Amino acid sequence: MKVLVDTCIWSHALRSKKPEFEAQVKSLEALIIDQRVLIIGAIRQEVLSGYSDMTKFEILKAKLNYFENTPLLDEDYITAAKFYNECRQKGVQGSHIDLLICAIAVRLSIPIFTSDNDFGFYQQHLPIKLYS
Repeated sequence: MKVLVDTCIWSHALRSKKPEFEAQVKSLEALIIDQRVLIIGAIRQEVLSGYSDMTKFEILKAKLNYFENTPLLDEDYITAAKFYNECRQKGVQGSHIDLLICAIAVRLSIPIFTSDNDFGFYQQHLPIKLYS
């Protein structure tokens, strides 16, 4: 089964050497080896943002080019807006990108690999699965 990998996991793997992220980085490496990783353009954009050193930016861009963008459908944006409204009605504030990630994961019936605690709140109200 494929897994949609969130920005924070990529950041841990690419930018952080902290021991508390080691298990997540190893999980990401295993998913890459098994060719189970999915990425969307918005996550790619977030991962690449913040690299003002163009040499490092180009190196990272080349590494990420290995992963094809998962195509988005118009319905994904509609579902994301619906999810946003549903969460907000329940008192859960979410970002538009997070809820787009949720919409895509639901459409594809795949889990989301994230360390962002907000997804735990979304999971209480949306039919998403988290990768552990």
